[in-house]
Amino acid sequence: MKQHQTFSLVLFIFLIKITGVFGQSNSSNQDLNEIVDTDTKRLVEMFEDIHSNPELGFMEVRTAAIVAKELKALGFEVKTGIGKTGVVGILKNGNGPVVMYRADMDCNSVQETTGIAYANNKLVKNRSGEDVPAMHACGHDAHTTWMLGVAKAMVVLKKSWSGTLVMVGQPAEELGEGAEAMINDKMYEKGVPVPDYLFGMHTAPFPVGIISNGSGKRMAGMDVLDVTFYGIGGHGSSPHVAKDPILMGAAAVIEYQTIISRGIDPQNAAVITVGSFQSGIDNNVIPGSALLKLNLRWFNEQDRNVMINGIKRINESIAFAYDLPKELYPTLTMKGMAFPLVNNEVMVNKVNKALEAVIAPDKNIKNIPAVMGSEDFHHLVIHNPKPIYDYMLVGIANKEASEKATKEGKMFPFFNHNSNFEVDLSAIPLGVTLGTTALLEIFKK
Repeated sequence: MKQHQTFSLVLFIFLIKITGVFGQSNSSNQDLNEIVDTDTKRLVEMFEDIHSNPELGFMEVRTAAIVAKELKALGFEVKTGIGKTGVVGILKNGNGPVVMYRADMDCNSVQETTGIAYANNKLVKNRSGEDVPAMHACGHDAHTTWMLGVAKAMVVLKKSWSGTLVMVGQPAEELGEGAEAMINDKMYEKGVPVPDYLFGMHTAPFPVGIISNGSGKRMAGMDVLDVTFYGIGGHGSSPHVAKDPILMGAAAVIEYQTIISRGIDPQNAAVITVGSFQSGIDNNVIPGSALLKLNLRWFNEQDRNVMINGIKRINESIAFAYDLPKELYPTLTMKGMAFPLVNNEVMVNKVNKALEAVIAPDKNIKNIPAVMGSEDFHHLVIHNPKPIYDYMLVGIANKEASEKATKEGKMFPFFNHNSNFEVDLSAIPLGVTLGTTALLEIFKK
């Protein structure tokens, strides 16, 4: 009886398929797979090219030109130079919602050690004019490639959706400044449609084929700030007639951590990282200043205020202890920031249901805890009346490398911002399929 029922079900499905009423979604999936398969060689070459030519925040001139050229060729109305190097492509396709897809374009100042054939070994100049290493160690090269692949697929599948598609190539995510720079440059006043929904994807060191798309708080808030300690320079042999800013900075590095251990509720997550300590040149010279580059992570604004106010008090107390005049007290410069990223539950559930055609439900880790990593993705819409968005993590690690790491007791073969961060090339077409599937579902009423 069970075998007969199974045979009948198979026959029923077969008959429905050949009569052409099996359902638009399966037909669309078949079309999408063919579209992506046909485009994979081009996409991989594009990815390798972008990876080989990384550009730091607000310097993504070459990458932005690629994005603009590709979107124009697909028929998008393209706006460039928004927020300095940002690119927006607009494709109107009848009545329907405005859906925005965002990809960030900048790289990290990291010396690449992957050893891959298309690795970057060239130095680039940073905003201070210094020659520094550069690497796509956070997958923004994949993000940009995914976006352009999705753009092409959506054009080919125009009969399957209706509305306005907005593609955003965003600068300077790593600085925490790019999204706000585009908003402050009057992006929406310059003719970019205000989106009803915002969607994006980020590489994660999961194995290829694993994704995470959960609702609620997904990423921490972030601040990027500089602290400069001023002293009185002098000869290394005569420290008593100088005021050593290196010692002041060193004391501050240690003291900042007491804000976390003694000022923040132990059940709350918060981080203060000093990512750079720059001071002096010669062995026998006490310099006149020391620069500390800080990064804060937090999930509520009360903890954020505790950290910022604590840093200010520590800075001033150190200056007081060194008997500095007020004009030599440390300065604090607030740079980029981002609020915690909170995915919309309804949008997430809608997208996840559609993704089951691509990724099995057990491969979508929806309940992964929020991460301390941060994003400014949502700053493209948080000031709008409808700040509805979904930001998804997509595994890009080689499966064999992931299995080896697991056997060695490691969580992943690498983490974002590691010098050996490597996007497996099989993740390129998969990301395009995921992104296109999500957008087609979001456009549905």
